[in-house]
Amino acid sequence: MARFFQPQKKKSIDTKHKAFTVERLDHQGDGVAFDGKKPVFIAGALAGEDVVAQLTEDKRQFARAKLIKVTTASAERVEPFCAHYGVCGGCNLQHLGHDEQIKAKQTSLSQLMRKFADAELTQDAPVCSVGEGYRRRARLSVKIAKTGELEMGFRQRSSKDIVTVTHCPVLAKVLDALLPEVYSLLDALRGRRIIGHIELVESDAGRVLLVRAIKPLHDDDIVTLKQFADDKALILYLQQGDAEAQRLCGSAPYYSLDTFSLEFEPQDFIQVNADINLKMIAQALDWLALDSNDKVLDLFCGLGNFSLPMASKAASVVGVEGVEDMVQRATDNAARNKLDNVAFYHANLELDAGKTEWGKQRYSKILLDPARAGALGVMPYVAQSRAERIVYVSCNPATLARDSQILLDKGYKLAKLGMLDMFPHTGHLESMALFIKKA
Repeated sequence: MARFFQPQKKKSIDTKHKAFTVERLDHQGDGVAFDGKKPVFIAGALAGEDVVAQLTEDKRQFARAKLIKVTTASAERVEPFCAHYGVCGGCNLQHLGHDEQIKAKQTSLSQLMRKFADAELTQDAPVCSVGEGYRRRARLSVKIAKTGELEMGFRQRSSKDIVTVTHCPVLAKVLDALLPEVYSLLDALRGRRIIGHIELVESDAGRVLLVRAIKPLHDDDIVTLKQFADDKALILYLQQGDAEAQRLCGSAPYYSLDTFSLEFEPQDFIQVNADINLKMIAQALDWLALDSNDKVLDLFCGLGNFSLPMASKAASVVGVEGVEDMVQRATDNAARNKLDNVAFYHANLELDAGKTEWGKQRYSKILLDPARAGALGVMPYVAQSRAERIVYVSCNPATLARDSQILLDKGYKLAKLGMLDMFPHTGHLESMALFIKKA
């Protein structure tokens, strides 16, 4: 008898309110409780709390739940300082004191390194700064609601819905002050319905506003944008349709690193926390223990954020980056800062590095600063490089722990480990690890 495929019926979720006791926080800052042996992740819940929650996702190995009520609060629970908190998806840890957030992230980092890399080490002191006004860039979504009202702000957590934000306490004050004015500007445009998003960046050349329109704007709107930029002394970029963003007002934006300056475009990746970025670079250079004889490899080098400072300490630096435009800007930044001992290459770091021109060279020190996906493709090359010291800067402790195992298996030891408070009040965890080749 013929058999036909029958899709399994979607399992219905039990949406009854349930009581849970939260045991700990996961590495993204969500509370972890258990329903039998199954972990239940509850956003907004803290370790030690008794809560009432409602399941929103129920998989075979885990579940997620919405916090309904805290019946027994943790002593570490604090009142969030942002009026949008709990709706806006930008921050998810404002209900936990800043000092306790740092401790929780340190614990999470140690647990992941122990679990996945079988490495245990007393962490160095965390690299910290202020908890508010730290973000020097933000991307805000824009759309017209069904009511006809303009919405401009951040997405809700796990949703495409936009929370209109006219005040953001974690945004740099000079950018936060622009929010209500930019909202009024966009709301008055003839093409308000075709604005997709805006970007705000604090640069040392001035504040940057990028407006992204999905189709070309009317000439009158462009005049309005330019007038606004002139009145507010802004650097204005406009991106229309599939075209490249064009700078219409102001000089090229840049940020400073002590004696160096790095130009960038508003869509380029730069670290959002300028103060932590400076401290992070200083720590990386210290951990690498650079001297005038070192030949250094900087993987995922971006604009040269680490490359340029390292070039001032070492004999030479080679930077490698997967985004071709960033390679050109890094090269230009080196020339602008009169550094002739640094070279940049464009390469796919998922492919065999050993076959490349730069990969055939010998390096005494290596630095990696990959994206959240980590550096799995290039780790075999790094592990067999025989570099004396390797510093791995990570924005995802899970991929750091995974990639570390490759180095540990090839004769490196984990010598230093620490977290950097790059993203206060969020579950994002920046960290740095130093590996030294065993004698």
